[in-house]
Amino acid sequence: MARWLLRVLPAVAWTCLVGLLPWWTGLPLLLLLAVGAVVFARRIVHYAALCRRGLRWGLPGLLFAIQRALGGDLVAWGAALLGALVGFSLVALMESLLDRRVRRLPYASPSPNWQEMALAPIGPPTHFIELSRAAWCEASDELTDPRGDRVHYETHRSDQGRYVFAKGRVIDQVSPRCCFGPGGRWFVASLPEGRGDLLWDRQADRLHRLPGWELCGWQGEQPWLAQSPDGVPTSLHEVLGQGHIS
Repeated sequence: MARWLLRVLPAVAWTCLVGLLPWWTGLPLLLLLAVGAVVFARRIVHYAALCRRGLRWGLPGLLFAIQRALGGDLVAWGAALLGALVGFSLVALMESLLDRRVRRLPYASPSPNWQEMALAPIGPPTHFIELSRAAWCEASDELTDPRGDRVHYETHRSDQGRYVFAKGRVIDQVSPRCCFGPGGRWFVASLPEGRGDLLWDRQADRLHRLPGWELCGWQGEQPWLAQSPDGVPTSLHEVLGQGHIS
């Protein structure tokens, strides 16, 4: 009951105030409320609702002020009733158009409740990496290239030497431990004393000496490396992004 009185008493007071004012004062006030209802409809919903409410409750007061200014006879009351019919029809039409436009706004869709937000996935989708093992071998004087050519290994010391490929590429200061990637695009040789690995991208003809990084497997044709046998596998792209390029 108290809440109802708090809502109705200010509205009744506004109606009485507009009814006591001259009609040429109340009319600009109602026109200003109509403009406010249109302007605030897409910006501040609370202000738009107040303008609509002021317009609905102020219109009876304006009509009372008009009939009072016309003399208060039957003709004046007839004009006031006709004005009420036209005025409330225009107010209803304006509110209908505003409500339809608000419903069409993309941000007017209902927000998800807390259950939907709690069950929604967080972060990017998970992608599992499955690596195939590297087929390491110990190079002798000659080994077979998956692309059909012959590769010669020339020993300089017991723990290092150089690889000579058929098309003239020479890779030196590496150990006899080596492997080819799937499809033969990559050639990998270990650095002496287990200090890391050297990778040769044969398609782009680029050498990458990676001290401290060891080949741990392949994902498709791409090499993945780790800093220890039990280390976390890291893609070559991320390793090179840390500045390990030579």
